[in-house]
Amino acid sequence: MPFVSNARMYAVSSEAETAWKGLIAHVAEDAGTAFDYVAYPPPQPLENLWRRDDLGCVQMCGYPIALDLADVVPLASPIPAVSWAGGKALFRTDLIVRDDTPYRTLSDTFGGTVGWTVAHSQSGFNALRYHLLSYRSEDRPRLYHRSVGHLVTARRILDSVVDGRIDIGPLDAYWHMLVRKYLPGLTEKVRILESTGTVPMPAFVTVPTMPRRTVDRLREAFAAAHTRPWFAPFGDLLLIEGFELVTRGAFHRTLEWARAAEAAGYLEPG
Repeated sequence: MPFVSNARMYAVSSEAETAWKGLIAHVAEDAGTAFDYVAYPPPQPLENLWRRDDLGCVQMCGYPIALDLADVVPLASPIPAVSWAGGKALFRTDLIVRDDTPYRTLSDTFGGTVGWTVAHSQSGFNALRYHLLSYRSEDRPRLYHRSVGHLVTARRILDSVVDGRIDIGPLDAYWHMLVRKYLPGLTEKVRILESTGTVPMPAFVTVPTMPRRTVDRLREAFAAAHTRPWFAPFGDLLLIEGFELVTRGAFHRTLEWARAAEAAGYLEPG
C-alpha cells in the first residue's frame, strides 16, 4: 500500500505548499522511501485526514495527538525561525484584533465577541481558553458577551476579525508568520494584542503500521535535515531552522492546560 504525505496545516499558499511538498520529498529520499503527496484543502476536516490508514508523513496538531484523536506515531516538528521559539520546536497563539479598533489590552476586549475554531485545536481553542483562564474570577466568570465557535480554520478567524464578526480571535503564530510572508494583504488590517505561552509545535506523524525501520530512518532524516545541502532554500521559504524529534509525551502539556480550564468549569472560551 502506498503511503501519503500532506502539509495542509501550514500550506498557507500554493508557494508554501510546493515548498512543503519538496521538503517532504527530500526527507523521504534521505530515508530511503517515497510518499504520494495528496492535496487536502480546507474546509475538509483535518480529523478525517489524520484518521487515514495510509498516513506516511502528515502534519498534525499536538493537542489532538495528546487526545488520541487518531492512532499515529509522531516523527518530528519544525523549529520556527523566530526569536520567541528559542531554537526549539515550539509555537504559540497570537490573539488578534482589527488594527483600527481602540483595543490596547486584552481586558479592553472583554464584553465583546471572541471567536474560536474547533474544540480539538491547540492554537484555535485550548491555548486561548487557558490564556483567558487567569482573567476570570467569581465576580466575572464570563469575559465575553458572545463566543462564536466552530469557525474551523485559522483563515476564518482572520476573516472574521477583519469583517467585524468577532472582536478578537486566535491564530497559530507560525501560521500567522507564513501568511504575513505569502499573503500579506490578508494581515494588513489586523494586529497582535497578546500572545499565549508556548507548547510543542505540531508534528509530522505516520501510522503505526509503517515499518519500524522506515520510521527510524524518517526520524534520522528529519533530525539531520538542517545539515543537508538541499535544506537552506526550504528553510528560507518556510521560515524554519530545522526539525526536532518528538514523541507523544511531548504534547502532554496541552492536556494540562485543558484540565486546568475544565477543573475551573471553563469549558469554552467566552
